[in-house]
Amino acid sequence: MCGFAGFLYTSAYQWDESVLYSMAATITHRGPNDAGYWCDKDQGIGLGFRRLSIIDLSPAGHQPMLSGSGRYVIVFNGEIYNYRALRAELEREKNGIGAQGAIEWRGHSDTEVMLACIEVWGVELSLTKFNGMFAFALWDRREHTLHLARDRFGEKPLYYGWMGNTFLFGSELKALKAHPAWRGEIDRGALALFIRYNYIPAPYSIYQGIHKLSPGQVLSLPLPSCEAKLPQPRAYWSVKEAAEAGMRQPYDRTEKEAVDELDNLLRDAVGIRMEADVPLGAFLSGGIDSSAIVALMQAQSMGPVKTFSIGFAEENYNEAKYAKAVASHLGTEHTELYVSSEDMMGVISRLPQIYDEPFADSAQIPTFLVSQMTRQHVAVALSGDGGDELFGGYNRYLWLSSICQKFGWLPMPARRLLARGIVRRPPHEWDKVYSLLASVLPDRLQVSLPGDSLHKLARILALSSPEEMYRGLVSHWEPLSIMPGVEEPPNALTDPRRWASLPDFTQRMMFLDQVSYLPGDGLTKVDRASMAVSLEARAPLLDHRVAEFAWRLPLAMKIRDGSGKWLFRQVLKRYVPDELIDRPKMGFAVPLDSWLRGPLRDWAENCLDARRLAEEGFFDPVPIRNNWAEHLSGQRNWSDHLWDILMFQAWLEQSGETGA
Repeated sequence: MCGFAGFLYTSAYQWDESVLYSMAATITHRGPNDAGYWCDKDQGIGLGFRRLSIIDLSPAGHQPMLSGSGRYVIVFNGEIYNYRALRAELEREKNGIGAQGAIEWRGHSDTEVMLACIEVWGVELSLTKFNGMFAFALWDRREHTLHLARDRFGEKPLYYGWMGNTFLFGSELKALKAHPAWRGEIDRGALALFIRYNYIPAPYSIYQGIHKLSPGQVLSLPLPSCEAKLPQPRAYWSVKEAAEAGMRQPYDRTEKEAVDELDNLLRDAVGIRMEADVPLGAFLSGGIDSSAIVALMQAQSMGPVKTFSIGFAEENYNEAKYAKAVASHLGTEHTELYVSSEDMMGVISRLPQIYDEPFADSAQIPTFLVSQMTRQHVAVALSGDGGDELFGGYNRYLWLSSICQKFGWLPMPARRLLARGIVRRPPHEWDKVYSLLASVLPDRLQVSLPGDSLHKLARILALSSPEEMYRGLVSHWEPLSIMPGVEEPPNALTDPRRWASLPDFTQRMMFLDQVSYLPGDGLTKVDRASMAVSLEARAPLLDHRVAEFAWRLPLAMKIRDGSGKWLFRQVLKRYVPDELIDRPKMGFAVPLDSWLRGPLRDWAENCLDARRLAEEGFFDPVPIRNNWAEHLSGQRNWSDHLWDILMFQAWLEQSGETGA
């Protein structure tokens, strides 16, 4: 796990190597153990690297690294977990590198194996063989071509774009901003996407002309080139193709065989991610996903696995007791840290620097704190990311499907009439009505914010298609409500050409989550939070073999009897008893609503000041101030919406950018 940055000049430029050093220095947190630089002034290419040493701690793992023939030079962030198998495959190749096909290895790093693969098989075929998380920049010295590539699900970040005649690229935006050619201008279309989704989806970034490489893609930029001819990235793997292939070849064996096969797949996915030349452990929340990862780690470990969790004083947000029970059952070496609201709020001032662009999933706070605590003990931690998206774990899969079944038969005018009837009463009045009935309602109808839930239902009912309903559910603001005249650029949730052809709406929701929320929110959150403290986080459930298997499964093996992850749970039951993990899903949340009314109120008031908002020129202050007043009064819980604006305001202040 590391970080890199670089540039490519397309015309004469006064070369200054110190620029490369400055770019790499901004991402020292991603690689505190070593630094390296490589330049070809004649071709105008410069590569900078910061290393977090995980595999092959010797100088043989130093980057930038040249291939055996000297044709390629690479800077690489991530891990290739099957590098040993690839190394053995290369050694069996008749047309290997060197005399009589022999490969002269200099060390045992996965980076060296990657380069050897590319020498033998080329870039795109090699990418299909790599099992890992990665982003890399590869310079072909013979063809004078720069290749940028990103892993299948987008675990590792990669930004790129033109600034005049300079092509910039790197692991984080702060590295690009360190180059003297940088002229950043806020992209209002991307900002509209941010306030809708609470993150900026690829290929956009907060800056005009700067892109994120989308997951599973490679971009090749040959010289000579210019900013007007930026090639389109090419997909070497996609969730769409994996999903459609799964529909063409559905799983046709027994449920017992499916459990066995998933168990074996997960064991291998976990096992190859346990290799490291540094201490290794795992995040453990006590939920299904992390418990399964830890159970499979412990089953393959010679000693107790190191596990880590954080707890909260607020009982409604605390899963630490469940994590402790799972750790005790599995016999792990467990470390937990209880954090206060003051600890969590102390992180807020660091968030703009950590995330580099606006990002507003409030779980970013505990994710950083658990990473910080974990890094005090290990350098690598396995996580359970991806389980909900692959195996149907989110409540929205059940909720939206139920709405479609119960109200889908109603004509649209009737649904809109019903929606208008609901919103005529404010949420706090519905809360009063609900409180009179709560004592006689069954557990499955007990909700914490009934009024807000009914208003959310009304918003969904007024939409025509299932996909629009899904998008409405995952949206925060309607951008036009606070950014008059703004145009949202097309993205994975609005462009039907990008959607997989799937027969069931629930499957389509899972697909949309895998191509939008997972890389844009979940994986971004974990990467920046963990790398801010130089911790490598690995996600075994995102092994592409597991994902491809999951897409072959019938929906009934994922969602059954009103509960998700059925097959996944059957695997976990082999290691952990039901009573330790059979409970409602909690998530990794913070009491943001009460913080904004209490200890964060003064800070929020300053950020949401009407005059400040008007002077900056990005948002209409009126609807924001209305939401703020309703939130303070307790009539509505607008914490998610307000957090979007607050995180943009905090980022804007720290970045030094200005409005119109």
